[in-house]
Amino acid sequence: MNITQCQRSTLTARPSFVRFTNLNDELNRLFDPQVANVWTPALDVYEDKENFVVQAELPGLKREDIEVSLHDGTLTISGERKAGTRPADAGVYRAERYVGRFERALVLPATVAPDKVKAGYTDGVLTITLPKTEEAKPKKIDVSVN
Repeated sequence: MNITQCQRSTLTARPSFVRFTNLNDELNRLFDPQVANVWTPALDVYEDKENFVVQAELPGLKREDIEVSLHDGTLTISGERKAGTRPADAGVYRAERYVGRFERALVLPATVAPDKVKAGYTDGVLTITLPKTEEAKPKKIDVSVN
């Protein structure tokens, strides 16, 4: 299982760190045979007052090839991208698209209502909306005069 922290959004203001992270990923794939064929879809995670929202890039997958689960505050997205077909006598000049199984796990920072979670898949992007429980929602506290 490959668990990766979602920190790229905090690095967008510093492009040199993003390039270093991408270079590190590529070097790991080059020199470590166990991760050479592993791919992890990119995630965006944000929250508003009512929900956490997770968007995952899953181009080329069918809806039935994607699995989403929520267990003990951990959201897991997994599935499999299948290799495309090409003629048996075709020579490969470059192969950059990752295929095979993937799994991303994300520990949520607050409790959510599991019976109200919704997931949709459109144009290769999986969007999961996780409503916060009442305890996790921000509350306004009135300040009284003493």
